[in-house]
Amino acid sequence: MIKRKIKTELEQKLSELKMNLENNYKDQAHAALKELQTTLDAYWQAGELKEKDYRKYKQTADHYAMRMQNYHH
Repeated sequence: MIKRKIKTELEQKLSELKMNLENNYKDQAHAALKELQTTLDAYWQAGELKEKDYRKYKQTADHYAMRMQNYHH
C-alpha cells in the first residue's frame, strides 16, 4: 500500500500536468512532467514505492511523455 503522503504528492503533480495540458501551457506541462518523473524516480530509488505502484505511475508518466513528444513552440 502506498503511503498517503506519497500518493497525495504524486497525484498533485499529475493533476498539475493535466491542468497545464488542458490549458495548452506547453512549457509548464513539460516542467510538470519532468517534476513528476523526478519525484517518482526518487521515491522508487529510496524504496518508498512498491513495484506495482511505481509501474502504475511510470506508465502514466510515459503516456503523457509520448503525448507531449511533439509539443513545441
